[in-house]
This record gives sequence, C-alpha cells and structure tokens, in this order.
Amino acid sequence: MTKQHDIDVLIVGAGPSGSTLAADLLRRGLRVRLIDKATHAFKGSRAKGVQPRTQEVFEDLGVLEEAHAEGGPYPLAGFHLGPITIPWRMQKQNRVTPAVPYPNILLLAQHRTDAILHRLLGRLGLHIEFNTALVGFEQDAYGVTATLSSGETVTSRYLVGADGGSSTVRKAAGIRFVGETDNSDRTLIIDGTIDGLSRNRWHMWPRTHGKSIGACPLPNSNQFQVMIRLNVDESSDLDEAAMAAQFKMLTSYNLHDITWTSVFRPNVRLVENYRLGRVFLIGDAAHVHTPAGAQGLNTGVQDAYNLGWKIGQVIAGAPDSLLDSYQAERQPIAARVLGKSSELYSGLDKQRLSSLKRGDEERQLGISYHAGPLAHIDTQATKTLKVGDRAPDAACTGPDGVQRLFDVLQGPHFTLLAFGANSSLALSELIWPASGAELRRYSVETSHQVEHNCLNDTTGKLRSNYGIFCDTLVLIRPDGYIGCIITTDWLTSFDKMKRMITPS
Repeated sequence: MTKQHDIDVLIVGAGPSGSTLAADLLRRGLRVRLIDKATHAFKGSRAKGVQPRTQEVFEDLGVLEEAHAEGGPYPLAGFHLGPITIPWRMQKQNRVTPAVPYPNILLLAQHRTDAILHRLLGRLGLHIEFNTALVGFEQDAYGVTATLSSGETVTSRYLVGADGGSSTVRKAAGIRFVGETDNSDRTLIIDGTIDGLSRNRWHMWPRTHGKSIGACPLPNSNQFQVMIRLNVDESSDLDEAAMAAQFKMLTSYNLHDITWTSVFRPNVRLVENYRLGRVFLIGDAAHVHTPAGAQGLNTGVQDAYNLGWKIGQVIAGAPDSLLDSYQAERQPIAARVLGKSSELYSGLDKQRLSSLKRGDEERQLGISYHAGPLAHIDTQATKTLKVGDRAPDAACTGPDGVQRLFDVLQGPHFTLLAFGANSSLALSELIWPASGAELRRYSVETSHQVEHNCLNDTTGKLRSNYGIFCDTLVLIRPDGYIGCIITTDWLTSFDKMKRMITPS
C-alpha cells in the first residue's frame, strides 16, 4: 500500500536545530515545512557559544563565513574584586591545524545564529511559517497527519519536534522527559547596553552583595548579555527600570536599552526515546542542559545533522533500521553532555575558578559513534581513526580549485577515498545505487596531476591525518563521520556496509 503525502517532513520549531534540519533536507531535494508557534524569530542572545564541531557543520551548509563575520572570539574574563579587576582566560586558544581548521569557540548571539540559518532557508526557497502551532497529530505505518493552529491538516512522511524543552511534539507523543528542574535556582538574563564598561572583557562580579553577576560583550553590537543570579526568596522583577536600578546598585554601571530578558532555571533532562514510529525529537525537545560549557545549541544542531541524511536515505529506499541509529548514536552523546554541563554548573555554584575553564571535551571534536549500530566495534581501523570517528580535514589539491578535504566533503553526498593502487583499482568496481545520496569517489595520489577523480596529497597531510599505512578505502558519511574503513576484500566489505545505509 502506498499513501500520498503533502510533504516529506514537517518540522516543528524554527530555532537552530529545526532550521539546520530543514536546510539539510532541502538540499537533498525533500519537501519540507517549518512551523513555529512564536510570532517572529527569537530575539535574544541566549545560547551564544558556537563550538568548533558546529562551525564545521555551518561550513558544510555554506554559512560559516556569515557566522564568523557576525561573531567573534571569546574575550578574557575580568574578575571585579572590589577596586581590582583580575584578567583570566576561560577559553584556551588552540592553534589551527590541517586536521582542525576551526579550533576555538565562536561568540555569536543566538538571534544572529537563527537569522543566518533563516536567510539560508530563504535562499533554498523555504518560507518559515511563524504564528503557526502544532495542535496534535496521528500517525500510522505510512505517515503522520498533523493538525495546525490554522485549522489546516498536513500529511507528511515524518514529523520532527524541534520545539524546545516544553515540546508539544514530545508531550503529544507521550515520550517521558526524565530529569529535574531546580525552581529555586534562578538567573536573570538581560540583553542591554552598559555605559562605560569595557568591551574587551567578560566581566564578572563573583561576590557583590551576596550575588554573582556577569556581563559578556556581544560581538558587532553595543550590547552585553547580563546574568544576575537571584537569591532563593527573591522575586524576578522584569520591569526595565527595576532591572537597571538593581544592576546599578550591584556594579555602579548604568544599564539601559534592554531588548530581551529571561529567567533561567537549570533544567537537566533527557528523553527516554528520540523516536516513536515516524516522529523524532531533536535539540532541546530531546535534552536540556545547564548553560555551562555552551553545549545545548551545539548538541541540537548536531542532532539535526545526524538525522537529516538518514531521513533522506530512508525516503529513497534505505532500510528503516537506519533511522533507529539516530537514537543509538545521539542519545549517549547527549547523556555525556548533560553530565559535563552539570559538573561545570555545580562548580560554578561552589565558586570554583576551575569550573570556568573550557577544554577539548566542550569543543565536541572528539565525538565518535564507534561501537554503535553503523560502526561495529570489530571493524577495521587506521593508525589514527576508527569507524564512527569524525573525519578530519587535511590539505590536498584537486579539481575545481579544491584546496582541502573539507572542500570535497561539502554537500549532501557520501565520499569514498582510495589510498594506494589496489584500492584505487577497486573504486570503479564498487556499485552504488542511483537513488538516495550520491557517492563521490577519489583516488588519493602524491603527484601534481589534476584529474577529475584524483586528490593530490603532495604534503602527505591527508595520509598522515587519516593514519594510512596500507592500501585502504575510507568512506565518509554525509555528516562528516567515518562510515567504513576497508583494507581487504574490497567488494564484499563495501557491500556489507552499503546494505545498512543505501536503497537496495
């Protein structure tokens, strides 16, 4: 039995996670609608740290230059202790390497991230439907029928909830959101202008009238994101004059032109299931974190990046089990992120300076899906990589002005690299289906010739970054992770992997 659908995917929630997923699906040629119950795009700075791995996702989507133009580096912290201000570096400044082109976190207000992604969606021909809520839905083996607040009924192959911690999709699906919210712990967050406060520091007043206060300068604006930790019995007065008067009393600085306010309560929750039939959850709808470590937005964007290619492949005819790998790969990552952000937040609560330090784990470059359903623990490996690891960048040259491997990977396709003469001979013998994502094949050579299917590794960085020590085939998934490593029995090993991720 077949069923006609109005669209392929209905996405609820136009924040960073939903917008990333919409962009990824659109470039795969799928029919997408993106709705949001809000009347307009988000206006606040809330999640303002874009981690290195997320920057790589944005480069793949073609919006990283915009993000870098509108964002900036994290400033030194400046601790105000009475009349003394002590500078301190929270973020280690990592060097650019051939494997990691964007090693440092980017400071970018969330409303700018949203706007960048929304402009991308506009270029891809999608109109975001604000002021449109999901009322409810029903699903069967063939699709999802959703009712919108406009009264319209929409049928789709899949429904994705990207609608935040209070997700309507999650609640309607009856999926448990396990964890806790501490309503006694509240932080007032304000976007506003501060007269006379230097913009080269993330200012912190750790012990002012029994409160902790912070003011982080937002790049390419005159605004700061202000954070005031409220006492247990203190009311959260969001009147602009009251907030300005409180900030003046605590710091002696004038706060004005407030454009956004929020009261944050630390939520630590994780869904029991990322999937229920044809319904999926991504971003804050699936996991909510403390703000420590700048992990929430980044984890949500990468949820979308993991799910997008899998939906595209299954719609094209790949096994439905491929969609089960979304939860299997992403839920353990979210669980670890929750633990790390909670650990950092607890340290802040105890005023441990070490809890302000940010290191490699927060950058999310070490995330691996090894030992998951698409990367069995007994698969082959190179000297530096296992199946499921992030595919590193490397200098190389090739057709159409290619200067780095990430140039080759950009797009919704799979990439197959052949190192060595024997694996290169096997390239043309490997069969790939015509439907679904394309497979692009390249022989890696050390010559200076420019051929259509050849990448020149004249510096040796590509071979060394990938730890190649013998004739090897390396498949890279559309989301930039290693799909398989083959050193023998090329055809049989390739077909075994292919059956899991492509149409038959």
